[in-house]
Amino acid sequence: MEKKIQKITSNLWFDNQAEEAAQFYTSIFSNSSIGRMTRFGKGGRGGEQGTVMTVEFRLDGQEFVALNGGPQFQFTEAISFIVNCEDQDELDYYWEKLTEGGDEKAQVCGWLKDKYGVSWQVVPARLTEMICDPDPEKSERVMQALLQTKNKINIMKLQQAYEGEGLLY
Repeated sequence: MEKKIQKITSNLWFDNQAEEAAQFYTSIFSNSSIGRMTRFGKGGRGGEQGTVMTVEFRLDGQEFVALNGGPQFQFTEAISFIVNCEDQDELDYYWEKLTEGGDEKAQVCGWLKDKYGVSWQVVPARLTEMICDPDPEKSERVMQALLQTKNKINIMKLQQAYEGEGLLY
């Protein structure tokens, strides 16, 4: 049976940590696995012969490719991955795992940088629903509470702001 190719696949450019990063990410997310790897050939441009050039991997059903392309490009916050969480325990789990060796201090509103410099947004699954509520007072309270969040989101505080409780955020 032929494997269906995903229409759009994210490609992540690493200096030389593609395999390590793929192993790190697949250890965090369920329904994840590492697939094919390509290696640099003899006289190949970029890496030493036999070392990993690309790694295909899947995170919770989503396909990714990691490339060992060298140090000329770095990750920025211009691109991030959103992890939608159903409850605080799930949010805490992903936050703890993804910040391991990374940077949570410089980020706000549930954003973090992992140890490879990749940006993630670890947020409640209901966040968009609350921010887009047709009641502008509710959505504004949630936005204000969110903007005051210096790193990891507290779902209960957002819910309280949404419901108009604890207006000091």
